[in-house]
Amino acid sequence: MPDPKAVNSMFGRIARRYDIANLLLSFGIDRIWRRRLVSEVSRHSPRSILDLATGSGDVAFALSRGLGPNVTITGMDFCAPMLDQARSKQAAAEPRQFANISFRLGDGLAIPLPDGCCDSVTISFGLRNLADRPLGLREMKRVLRPQGKLFVLEFSQPSRWFRPLYFFYLRRVLPLIAGIVTGDRAAYVYLNDTIAQFPDRATLAAEITAAGFTRVSAVPMTLGIVALHEATR
Repeated sequence: MPDPKAVNSMFGRIARRYDIANLLLSFGIDRIWRRRLVSEVSRHSPRSILDLATGSGDVAFALSRGLGPNVTITGMDFCAPMLDQARSKQAAAEPRQFANISFRLGDGLAIPLPDGCCDSVTISFGLRNLADRPLGLREMKRVLRPQGKLFVLEFSQPSRWFRPLYFFYLRRVLPLIAGIVTGDRAAYVYLNDTIAQFPDRATLAAEITAAGFTRVSAVPMTLGIVALHEATR
């Protein structure tokens, strides 16, 4: 499992160039993934959302735009420089546009929120960076209200025929481009390793179920390289 101190340091180093790197490395498809997430969350009409591992805030902002100003959104991350980027983008937006979002420091393995305080929890491309996934999932369940919804948007294992090309891109092309964009090739070698080692949809669904969730489902996207898992507390 990842070392929390190393992960925190790594994201702190790439925080300033994180958004542009994501856009380039995903060819802009990350926006489509976020839109799908927002669409699924909106079906349940939550009043309060915790966006865990919020990073530079793009998911929190997308949720705010998609669900409207009456939904309370807490964007939480354990890396302060990433939160600095999120707050800078919030401050640069039109007045009151994202007034329903609060960003705060917090660890996904010990979420600093009371039991049963959220209607929904979202975590996008952050679950694989937790040092203890089962503990993190149990913490997400703890802060959800009964019948609350968990949404996990995360890299997965692609369709078999596509794997050779995909892993060539991950291991050879992506670190080279990321190194140029961010100046930190090593950070993206680590991220690629976590993607390659992450469970497939069925295995992750079993982990979510083991954490106490019910009605776990998974939808593959973009030839299976990403999946959106949904579960009920």
